[in-house]
Amino acid sequence: MNLKKTIATHVLFADALEMGPPPKGNLAVPVFSHGSLEAELYTPHEFDPQKPHARDEIYLVARGKGEFFNGERNVKIQEGSFIFVPAGVEHRFENFSENFAAWVFFYGPEGGE
Repeated sequence: MNLKKTIATHVLFADALEMGPPPKGNLAVPVFSHGSLEAELYTPHEFDPQKPHARDEIYLVARGKGEFFNGERNVKIQEGSFIFVPAGVEHRFENFSENFAAWVFFYGPEGGE
């Protein structure tokens, strides 16, 4: 059996913060990609202008607190909060702290799994 060797990837939060600003046309800073997985760091300022995405996504709040509109209502979020958003669902962060930052992970095919 021939196993493909890989090297684990590690990115410090502080290093990801230094990778900005986001490229033109993107709201978050790309940090890592592999296969269908894309990892980005999202640091909205004042308001969150995002629209529904074509792929499933996961947010992990890295810093700060606020509220998250989940397509139906706002829920409180804080550092460590995990959020799954199916493809096509309206969502956004609201009333978030000035230092707010969240990891966002897009994966799978367009239309979601």
